[in-house]
Amino acid sequence: MTPLDLANMGVRLDRATEHLPYLLEGMAEFDINTPERRAAFLAQVLHESGLLHWLVELWGPTPAQTRYEGRADLGNTHDGDGYRFRGRGLIQITGRDNYRKAGQALGIDLWSYPELLGQSPLAERSAAWFWSAHGCNEIADSGDFVKLTKRINGGDNGLAERKRLWELAKAVV
Repeated sequence: MTPLDLANMGVRLDRATEHLPYLLEGMAEFDINTPERRAAFLAQVLHESGLLHWLVELWGPTPAQTRYEGRADLGNTHDGDGYRFRGRGLIQITGRDNYRKAGQALGIDLWSYPELLGQSPLAERSAAWFWSAHGCNEIADSGDFVKLTKRINGGDNGLAERKRLWELAKAVV
């Protein structure tokens, strides 16, 4: 896979060139190593990141974002946690608890330095870790793309676009 392959999927060439080496490293580290896994992973991270454009969640705050505050299921128990631990990385990891889990797995203090999750190479590596830690390799192996999308997103947000990217990714992995 080359930056041009990602560019043919709609990613700006400069972003493809910047992020592809880190994507490939993360994919290798977390066993995203078959055509099925690689295509599904690419489709999901490209959708979640706006074709590698957003490594940090855009903040309004929107009504949905204001609901991040005080969410015990995300571990957001301190004032300002919703914003501080907003979606970052190519898979948009969100919440104090998820930052803690990612940081422990990746050997980085993300509670003290949450902004690191929105920068390469951690943005790519954290997406691959999240994918692996949430059983996405096995779901990709089964071919159940709807279940995979729900595992990544919690619903089927953007399903048609994710499927379009999946079809394109299958041709380049």
